[in-house]
Amino acid sequence: MNLRKWLSQPSHEPIRDKKAERNLFARRALISFLGVLGLSTILFTNLYHLQVTNFDGYRTRSNGNRIKLLPLPPTRGLIYDRYGKLLAENLTFFGLYIVPEKVENLARTFEELVNVVGLTQEDIENFKKERRRSSRYTSILLKADLTEKQIARFAVNQHRFPSIEVKPYFKRHYLYGESLTHILGYVAKINDRDVEKLKKEEKFANYAGTHDIGKLGIERYYEEQLHGTVGFEEVEVNNRGKVIRKLREQPAIAGKSIHLTIDLELQRYIMNLLGDRKGAVVVLDPKDSSILAMLSVPSYDNNLFVGGISSQDYKRLLNDPNRPLYSRVTQGAYPPASTVKPFIAVAGLQEKIITPSTTVFDPGYWVLPNSTKRFRDWKRVGHGYTDLNKAIAESSDTYFYQLAYNMGIDRLSGWMKKFGFGLSTGIDIQEETDGIMPSREWKQKRHKKPWLQGDTISVGIGQGYWVATPLQVAKALAILVNNGKVNTPHLMKSIEGSTAIPYKDPLLYEDIVEPKQSYWNVAKQGMYNVINASNGTARKPFIGTNYHVAGKSGTAQVFSLKENQNYDAGNLVKELHDHAWFIAYAPYENPKLIVVVILENAGGGGSNAGPVVRSIMDYYLNERLPQVSQLENMSKSAVENSTIQQSQSRPKGELQ
Repeated sequence: MNLRKWLSQPSHEPIRDKKAERNLFARRALISFLGVLGLSTILFTNLYHLQVTNFDGYRTRSNGNRIKLLPLPPTRGLIYDRYGKLLAENLTFFGLYIVPEKVENLARTFEELVNVVGLTQEDIENFKKERRRSSRYTSILLKADLTEKQIARFAVNQHRFPSIEVKPYFKRHYLYGESLTHILGYVAKINDRDVEKLKKEEKFANYAGTHDIGKLGIERYYEEQLHGTVGFEEVEVNNRGKVIRKLREQPAIAGKSIHLTIDLELQRYIMNLLGDRKGAVVVLDPKDSSILAMLSVPSYDNNLFVGGISSQDYKRLLNDPNRPLYSRVTQGAYPPASTVKPFIAVAGLQEKIITPSTTVFDPGYWVLPNSTKRFRDWKRVGHGYTDLNKAIAESSDTYFYQLAYNMGIDRLSGWMKKFGFGLSTGIDIQEETDGIMPSREWKQKRHKKPWLQGDTISVGIGQGYWVATPLQVAKALAILVNNGKVNTPHLMKSIEGSTAIPYKDPLLYEDIVEPKQSYWNVAKQGMYNVINASNGTARKPFIGTNYHVAGKSGTAQVFSLKENQNYDAGNLVKELHDHAWFIAYAPYENPKLIVVVILENAGGGGSNAGPVVRSIMDYYLNERLPQVSQLENMSKSAVENSTIQQSQSRPKGELQ
């Protein structure tokens, strides 16, 4: 075919190109349609997932951006004495609160607040500690105890700090400071250790919004009852975190108030009586071992710890040589000295080692058999021929050296543990030491040495390795007074609620049931003669009482004398002088109080601690009890009159 003919033929190529374009377009359109359809399907599926399937969940999360749960901390329960006098209250203060996550520049904000409210570096450090344990968007206390002037200055400048506000809060206040510190303890700021403990006990959620927790004493022991239950407030907030309106509220449940067994007037009287002396006093009701008064002096003001004690004040207390921070009543461990002789007498009688008429010749010393080791009697010339009654009345050391030697440490230690020595008393305060009731096992474990026969002799007069707290001695005396009945010393009388919950003895220790009644009577008669017989070692301080007293003095050595060394207080520093003990109960025929006193480095018990016991008993039996009886009769009469009036005012036909 020539070129002219080929060119003259009609062309079909454009037709094929158009068809191909149409096919290509169709394919692309289909692919686009399928793509759009697929994406639309995904979109509508997600919309369905968001709007239908998970609607409730996303609505909750959305509301979370505008609805907040604010904790409402409970009001702490109050503390009263046995007659309803307020001891610990809650005062209202104002503080500066901040939501850190809502502040763009905390450092700059703090700088500005220095001039507005006097923000200090200590305030900032406390804020940082609190922030570490707080959840996000929680309002945190930045500065406490704002003055009226500081509140006014902040109010003028509040527009500059939209995420900061002034709010009221409660702070614990102890009305009688030092006189009740070692009983009440105190509350202080929650620290990291408290947080860890609360989380472990699954109680941390109940402390949302709460800054303080019980640290010592009653505040610590009854923390769960005093704290209460946290509430919450559901509020709507704007994008700045400011509350627009309150949606609903679950009120906090206030902590329960506690009534203690303490008689405030007696407590304050003893505090004034002791003055600047060092020592401890315990006053018990022998019927149930409820504590009427309990003092450790010197003491300190527990209000110092509530808002956070300054480092300067804490160092001052910590370095004070008089050691005011520890309770001498429950933590002070002293040799009980001759106060234990009546208890050992009961044990000796029950073990048939002695009888009331058993006599020992006392030349002023006792010699350990098969040795030349002499143990001195406090009376150099001795007491001559001495039976049990005389041994207690005149406090013959020689008699009890012999008794301890015959008993042996195994029986002696076992019996004294029945009286509570070497064991916690069970008091409702956690700050308590067990003391030491020595035994073979104890010495081997503590000193890695075997028990020696000579070790037992000093234990027979409450010396040697034996140490006890004043509260343990008071508990032992209560057991003696009650002929072996064991009651737990306690401070709680009742807990308020819908009805007052009275104290119930936990019965930690079994009663001593073995001794005959006559054995208890012999020991008590000996204590009666200590004060009332002509040869009693403590007769002088109690001359002229209008009630009968039974008691026992004790003089605890602070250091051991060497062979042939005489005790000469004049050549010793004050800290090495003997401790003065005195224990007593009255009236003898119907005991209403037990008193235990120890005065550190005061010398002889009868001449120094005895007059203190006399003053306490005079005040309580002759002044305080009549006052209390009169008040109780007036209160009872008022209740009866009120009941009669209500009965007379009832409408006719009302059920009686």
